[in-house]
Amino acid sequence: MSIRAPPRLLELARQRLLRDQALAISTVEELPGELFPTLFMEAFSRRRCETLKTMVQAWPFTHLPLGSLMKSPHLESLKSVLEGVDVLLTQEVRPRQSKLQVLDLRNVDENFCDVLSGATASFPEAPSQKQTADNCPGTGGQQPFMVFIDLCLKNRTLDECLTHLLEWGKQRKGLLHVCCKELQVFGMPIHSIIEVLNMVELDCIQEVEVCCPWELSILVKFAPYLGQMRNLRKLVLFNIHASACIPPDNKGQFIARFTSRFLKLDYFQNLFMHSVSFLEGHLDQLLRCLQAPLETVVMTECLLSESDLKHLSWCPSIRQLKELDLRGITLTHFSPEPLAVLLEQAEATLQTLDLEDCGIVDSQLSAILPALSRCSQLSTFSFCGNLISMAALENLLRHTVGLSKLSLELYPAPLESYDTEGALCWGRFAELGAELMKTLRDLRQPKIIVFCTVPCPRCGIRASYDLEPSHCLC
Repeated sequence: MSIRAPPRLLELARQRLLRDQALAISTVEELPGELFPTLFMEAFSRRRCETLKTMVQAWPFTHLPLGSLMKSPHLESLKSVLEGVDVLLTQEVRPRQSKLQVLDLRNVDENFCDVLSGATASFPEAPSQKQTADNCPGTGGQQPFMVFIDLCLKNRTLDECLTHLLEWGKQRKGLLHVCCKELQVFGMPIHSIIEVLNMVELDCIQEVEVCCPWELSILVKFAPYLGQMRNLRKLVLFNIHASACIPPDNKGQFIARFTSRFLKLDYFQNLFMHSVSFLEGHLDQLLRCLQAPLETVVMTECLLSESDLKHLSWCPSIRQLKELDLRGITLTHFSPEPLAVLLEQAEATLQTLDLEDCGIVDSQLSAILPALSRCSQLSTFSFCGNLISMAALENLLRHTVGLSKLSLELYPAPLESYDTEGALCWGRFAELGAELMKTLRDLRQPKIIVFCTVPCPRCGIRASYDLEPSHCLC
């Protein structure tokens, strides 16, 4: 049975070791596990490189969450940690208490000591902290030493710490596995991005987010690497537009060089696009290449044609859809049939539906209501910003009676709330809001329900009514 030292004694020991680096290095294998987290954190902040190197070799936990200490990266401190790992990789017999299997460099909000703290003298780690090769497809089922990173490429050049880490991992391939599951691109030139991707195990990447204004010609250069991310689950694209230099007759060929990569992505299920225009009239090229059922389709403020919506509604991959977000796509002049078919296809699984600011009018709403009323799993429904009359809204509410899982509902203010010039009449809005609330409560007991106006032209804020009207900021 192990006995824990009194906290005061541990604190005195920690202070002594921090003052005397030679003593810390010589006694590290005899230190109690309780001292390691705080001593390591102090050594890292004070850049005691030799102490760091020695502590890594004797680390008494399977997991070293270094990312929580890397808010302000220091190259020499990182090198010392990696040198300690090098010693472990080449040792035939590890130090007695050494357990390190995972170096985690991901940027997490958790406190370093909180991650490693335990309630008992043996300091067990929580299951969520135990990172093994089991959930990393790039290891091929083996159990190498694991290094976890997330890549956030936001500067024109790669920072020196990440450059050193990637080169270090590449030189030790076979001895360890550098696993990157998330890739974010915010502004790095494409040639620099490709340089980074050539040093990463692309099989490991599960989420990609591109948040910079690329043209289609740049996306096409990125596409071959996307096709090698065979375990990709989620793709986010922001502000991708057709290149002015691509002739209209060749646009389909360029798009195919991007969409064909999805033929190799057997696990892809979540598509997010915001302000993307290059797929207008060509969405079918992407849908034909999908290999797995989609769980999420978010296309906000994108340019889509009516034929795009038709192809989406008949795509076999949307029959298990859980989230559909078409916010900001103008549907005013579209036939309502494709949207109705889309809801029918996903009626058994759809949980979130966002049709905010789509310009939907009464006749279109009436056509989709039967399909909407059968979406039995729907929990969140946003419909504000559409041009709907009081009578059509009352009809909509009656069609939600059977949707027992609805927990958040956002509806537009009735057209009758505005005067002939489009200005909001506050008294009328409050009166109609109260009537709609009463109608709904006579049918069922809503959880959270809000009626919203169009955005104020001066402050951009929507006025709302839940139990009473809420004004904009003007």
